[in-house]
Amino acid sequence: MTDDVLKRHAEELLRLHQPGNPVILPTVWDAWSAKLAVDAGFAALTVGSHPVADSIGKPDNEGMTFGDLTTRVAQITAAVDVPVSVDIESGYGEAPTRLIEGLLDVGAVGLNIEDTVHGEGGRLRSVGEHAELVGALRAAADASGVHVVVNARTDLFLRKDGDEGDRVDRAIARLRRAAEAGADVLYPVGRHEPETMRRLTSELPLPVNAIGIPQTDDPASFGPLGVARVSFGPFWQAALAERADEILRRWR
Repeated sequence: MTDDVLKRHAEELLRLHQPGNPVILPTVWDAWSAKLAVDAGFAALTVGSHPVADSIGKPDNEGMTFGDLTTRVAQITAAVDVPVSVDIESGYGEAPTRLIEGLLDVGAVGLNIEDTVHGEGGRLRSVGEHAELVGALRAAADASGVHVVVNARTDLFLRKDGDEGDRVDRAIARLRRAAEAGADVLYPVGRHEPETMRRLTSELPLPVNAIGIPQTDDPASFGPLGVARVSFGPFWQAALAERADEILRRWR
């Protein structure tokens, strides 16, 4: 993929993030699922670590390598001509420059980076440490000449970290630091009540990513909450697996 195409895709991906008019990024895991989503009319995609790991027989939480992931991403970007973002978990122990170069080499123009360090017992990065990593990824992207869209994720809600009473405050503080460090999108991953999501989108300074359950959530429900991006995590793959199981059971 040429530099001009990468730059165009990166600019388009960033432009699609509009609070109140969210871009829906189906979470895909191979060329087949990517083509299904693009043929259905979606303008951009995200590649999920969990469904990719499942598809190659390895566990999520960095049970696969960065090379495993980029091999699959290369197949996806060869099959579709839309911007593609990639969940790189906590970075697979790779240097930020290597992460950016590796993604661009396979045609990806966005990334999710989380604050759980899977290679170190699942510890949570400190606020400053996570912001420093986001800043290093931004610097590496800037040096490449492509504005890779950095989606800074916090797992505070997913992990139920610390006291529930101030968890939203701590998540906002953590994500604000990531924004200051150069993130483009902020991802307080988890399922939130509407009032919590409204607070997150109103108090965070950048577009906010929410997770959607594709077979049950109302697509129109996210815009009024101020969400700018909706992705599916592992739930689209799981829904297809349930349907496949129904079909296969008829033949057992």
